[in-house]
Amino acid sequence: MPMIMDGGLNVDDLFGESGSLELGLPSTTTNASSKGLAQRLDEMRLLGCCQKIAWSKQGCIAYISQDTLRVNLRHLECRPSDGKWVLSDDTPLHPVAETHGGQPLVHLSWNEIGSELAVVDSSGRVSIYNIAISLNSLAGQRQAGFDPVDDGAQIVGMMWLNIQRSVHAFNVAAMVQGRRAYSPFRRRPIGPFHPAGKAALLCVTRSGIIRLLYQNPDNKWAEISAELKNASYSDRLLTHAALVATQNGVLIATHSACQKIYFYRVQINWTPPQWDPSQLKQAPNQFPAPSFRFMHAKVEAPCIFPSANRNGDENTHDLASPTNSPYCLTRLDIILPAHDNSAGLTTNPWIIAVFSIPPHATPDPSQQQSPCSVIVRWQLESAPQVLHPKFDEVMSKKNNVQIKPKSMLRRLDDIHCDKYVVMIEQTEHGNVLAIAYDDSSVSFYDPKTTAVLNGADDTNTLTSLAQAGFHYPPDSAAGLHISFSPSGCNAVTLDGEGQAQLRVMEHSYGEENGLYDENKSSAAIASLTLAFCRGCGSEFNTDDILLILKRQLSSDAQISFLNEVYRALGVNCNYTQENDKLMSHQYLPKCLSIQAALGFIDKYKSRNFASNVPWTILQLRHASVLYALFLQCLKGGVQAEPPDPDAIRIILGNTKWALDLLHYILNDLLDLTDELEGVLSDPEAFAQKLKSINSLPLIILLSSMSRAFLRFICRGLRGIHAGYASAPLPGDAGVYYAEIYQTLDSSPVRIDVYEKLLAGVDSTVRHVYHGAGFGDNERPGPEKELLVNGRIPPVLVTAVSTIIRQTIPALKPEIDRMAIYMGDYSWLGLGSDRRAELYRRTRDVDIIKKIPFRSTAPSAGSDEAQNGKHSPSPVRRRCVRCCEIMCGAYPLRPLLSSRMMYKLGYVRYCICGGGWTLESDINR
Repeated sequence: MPMIMDGGLNVDDLFGESGSLELGLPSTTTNASSKGLAQRLDEMRLLGCCQKIAWSKQGCIAYISQDTLRVNLRHLECRPSDGKWVLSDDTPLHPVAETHGGQPLVHLSWNEIGSELAVVDSSGRVSIYNIAISLNSLAGQRQAGFDPVDDGAQIVGMMWLNIQRSVHAFNVAAMVQGRRAYSPFRRRPIGPFHPAGKAALLCVTRSGIIRLLYQNPDNKWAEISAELKNASYSDRLLTHAALVATQNGVLIATHSACQKIYFYRVQINWTPPQWDPSQLKQAPNQFPAPSFRFMHAKVEAPCIFPSANRNGDENTHDLASPTNSPYCLTRLDIILPAHDNSAGLTTNPWIIAVFSIPPHATPDPSQQQSPCSVIVRWQLESAPQVLHPKFDEVMSKKNNVQIKPKSMLRRLDDIHCDKYVVMIEQTEHGNVLAIAYDDSSVSFYDPKTTAVLNGADDTNTLTSLAQAGFHYPPDSAAGLHISFSPSGCNAVTLDGEGQAQLRVMEHSYGEENGLYDENKSSAAIASLTLAFCRGCGSEFNTDDILLILKRQLSSDAQISFLNEVYRALGVNCNYTQENDKLMSHQYLPKCLSIQAALGFIDKYKSRNFASNVPWTILQLRHASVLYALFLQCLKGGVQAEPPDPDAIRIILGNTKWALDLLHYILNDLLDLTDELEGVLSDPEAFAQKLKSINSLPLIILLSSMSRAFLRFICRGLRGIHAGYASAPLPGDAGVYYAEIYQTLDSSPVRIDVYEKLLAGVDSTVRHVYHGAGFGDNERPGPEKELLVNGRIPPVLVTAVSTIIRQTIPALKPEIDRMAIYMGDYSWLGLGSDRRAELYRRTRDVDIIKKIPFRSTAPSAGSDEAQNGKHSPSPVRRRCVRCCEIMCGAYPLRPLLSSRMMYKLGYVRYCICGGGWTLESDINR
């Protein structure tokens, strides 16, 4: 029989008199809220691994469903219909429920680079998934069935091993001589590493066992385990464990059921320590084998619990013993400050333990003011060993004996919190310690000094968004589970119904109380620039920053941000002399991508003019790199590896696109020549007329960056045309190559004519720069004006006049003007006329292959939905940033087309660097 109170009946109604009894019972809403908080605190008290939602550094959000049996995936995306940035719809990760066999799921963890996801259930079984071809399509790597069902195997702490790769890091944005300096340096990775570059996961179980799950070069998983050395059996029953990698091994802090905190240092050694992939053929079964080495550095932290008296000091009478303290440990972490130079860390790590009081544990009115949570901190330090003087006599006889310093934990001041701590996470690439509370508020601290970051300090030297004044506004709908985005400027929470909700940082941008503060505005822009540069240097997803730029910044502020980004990342827009660096520049496509995304309106409208310039250059770069890679493969010999039909078809589509783009540029220049012919004799009238004209082809031709890419494309087209005779291909590949040859042969303008045009513009621009006294230091200014603002700088007005007067007329005899004029260029996606808009509404163009197709998604295949395997059947993937489409799957097979896609990075990412999302309903 249900209890009478289950229906939420008011006690007063039992007596027929409203308000007659003042029992002090909380309302139903309060009960539900406190029940959820109590349940969350219980989870955090009983098990150290209870993270229900996690945001990958690659942009994928995974969270456990409310019934704890499923995992759903989401991500940020630009909505094609209106161009707004939102959370995507849910995509269930179906293999999880099957492999875990109905066991409740308790924890999620992404690896350092955000490509591997570990899913942990209540029995300590682990399954692992990998972002395969899209952000909503994860492929299974390891099944939970490898692990037995054992309560003692519950995981209380875990850590992914880092990947051995150096990245560019950015320490601060400091004001130097009136402008920001962003201090880039090369950050070395922290071991231990898997010698073969594979995934490896370190876990600590409830029974005090340390496990290392690692993937062999043949992609199969293996495991080793060892027992942590504990003082007694009761100490082996652990509730929490914190792990962090340092230069001297892995640091582990554990908390046992008998309320003791221990500290360990463990090394992982591999045999052999280095791995050469060629060894796989010589000894297929001899893979690197790991082993544990426990350092003799076990330290027991003083088991001192915080007292309920917030006015107490560190005297013993203010400290509670475990038996009488109302506080329980709910979180244990090791905080490692971020690198600030290429030499490595300069600050010792410190351990933090969060003790919380249960919501119902304050019956005494005198304890109503007790802090809800207390953050206890210990600094890990080294101290010299102090021996008895008699040992000095013995050691003097052995001069080579050195006493190693001992590790010790020094207790720091506690931090009292009036709210319950529900999450602690290092954000902004380790430069901020974010603490989330049960009332949705988030506080930020400096991980080196634990100083509060709130925007009130001096902003001449910025290290984070929080220091510049960014904050999370209150959100009553925010839940008790939270995870932060790759750059820390967004967060995602699970509400009371288990649904993911997005939270976004805000800033005043200098506008407060009707006044404008330029310093605060510039600090906000600089901190966003610093965050974007860090994401680019680490190759992490930066869509969270783009969301803020689109939602909160004005057009002028966006331009200021772009100028800062180009300068901070060292992208020199002047390529009139050095062109070869364009193909390999790490940050150039990232700058172009963020600029193009800022001008995106929706799928059916053209971008604004200024962002159409970088969008066009991104596509020029794609074609240039594609041709270079294909011709390099052809040099290896067609007999050794003939290109497959898919590879040739990609080249065919891009050849048609490149030719039509060249025709489009030339046609516009011919129209401009006719339009400006009447004012050529009047320089002032010509300059005024030129200001009123928005000609994308003219900007593309004047910019040294895009002009260099056009030269690369012309060179590639010539090479492909010349290679037809020397590379006879069988079957469909030969048919497609013949079509490429025919397309080039029948072009109304030969490739060498376009090369003459580019050479003439090159010569004119150089001559104008030289005549105006613009050297290498001055040229980036007008080049950036072309690229960022889409405007022709005054110094290049003379160059335009020369191009129209001399260069174009000299080429007219070699141009079939009628054929150029009658061409349909709407499929290029660059125009803003009715014809181009109609094309956008009815057709799509594969952004990689440059092949048009109708705007209809294929039907979902039930077989793929069941087994989760990638089939070669066409699937539609949409870029979450630019909304462009790619059709077709590229399974793992030794064909040139597949290797080209993997080499160029298009399996996971679009040409703009945005991630793919599957448009079909197939979950893989």
